[in-house]
Amino acid sequence: MKTTPILIVGAGPAGLAMAGRLRHRGLEFEIIEQSHEVGHAWHHHYERVHLHTVKEYSHLPYLPFPEDYPQYVSRQQLVDYLEGYAEHFRIQPHFGHSLERVAREGADWVATCSNGLSFKARQVIFATGVNRIPNIPLFADQEDFSGTVLHSRDYRNAAPYQGETVLVVGMGNTGAEIALDLSEASIPTLLSVRGAVNVVPRDFLGRATQKTAFALARLPRPIGDWIGQQVQGLAFGNLRPYGLKPSPVPPARQLRETGKTPVIDVGTVAAIKAGKIKVVPALKAFTPDGAIFEDGSEHHFSTVILATGYYARLEAFLPHSDKLFNADHLPKSCIGEGPHEGLYFLGFDNYQPGGILGVVYRDSERIAEALADYFGRG
Repeated sequence: MKTTPILIVGAGPAGLAMAGRLRHRGLEFEIIEQSHEVGHAWHHHYERVHLHTVKEYSHLPYLPFPEDYPQYVSRQQLVDYLEGYAEHFRIQPHFGHSLERVAREGADWVATCSNGLSFKARQVIFATGVNRIPNIPLFADQEDFSGTVLHSRDYRNAAPYQGETVLVVGMGNTGAEIALDLSEASIPTLLSVRGAVNVVPRDFLGRATQKTAFALARLPRPIGDWIGQQVQGLAFGNLRPYGLKPSPVPPARQLRETGKTPVIDVGTVAAIKAGKIKVVPALKAFTPDGAIFEDGSEHHFSTVILATGYYARLEAFLPHSDKLFNADHLPKSCIGEGPHEGLYFLGFDNYQPGGILGVVYRDSERIAEALADYFGRG
């Protein structure tokens, strides 16, 4: 068992940001990572993905993105940046350490890994991310389907699907962008949309929507919400004829109340309007060569990509911790209290405008201050 004052779990953007904060303050820590690389998820995302947030609000503490990076940073550029960040702050994770559980032991917390190694720490920071465990639903008669079903985490690019028809299930940001990627490769693409959707343009009238969202957040909420809806109408018009039912809830309010990010459009709506992507309702049941949908229609395809999201599943690490989490099974606060004092949660607040990297930047400072106070008292 290794002893450390502070243990960080996860070496993605949140874990690296926290490590950078602690290094800057001269606080000792150890960091564990289940994979064998920093920013593991970003190494394996689909190739065309870019950040939807502008670079000045998306970098980690004390190290802005390089000046020659574009406004919206690409996947590979972010990977290079994260690797450079770890080198810059001398962050050396213990790779291949997959956390199994964290339990109180006297004044300390003991983190046990699947390889049999353990860490004893006064303070533990969870930076394992909201996208840790894929949500893979099962549908009626799925066993009859003769094609391929995969989760969006396994999609890289459109090349393997040439000559096929593909169904993408789910119109969140990932589903919308994968459908666009396929359609741009001239692959017949269906996009299954279960309910009402909130879509906002990534940029509107030459201005990043993220910056507009920050400005609207300073207004009284009813006014900001109304302006946000007007922007949607001006950007896209009426989307009902194309199979997209607009959400009755304004985008900012949806984020505040549900933590569900609106779809940040980078061209999917235009592809739908042009007939390159066909919107279909929720999938009801598979057939041998396709599926029947909720409106009774039947379509044929050979591949299904499930863009159905992920779970954080923090409760798997912390048995008997129900009071820590909200209805979405995410931490109610980034700083644990009461029986959970000494536990911290970074990168799980989905309810703020500006993206998760902005939340990581903000909350890593809050956690670093709390840790500095704790060890200062000690």
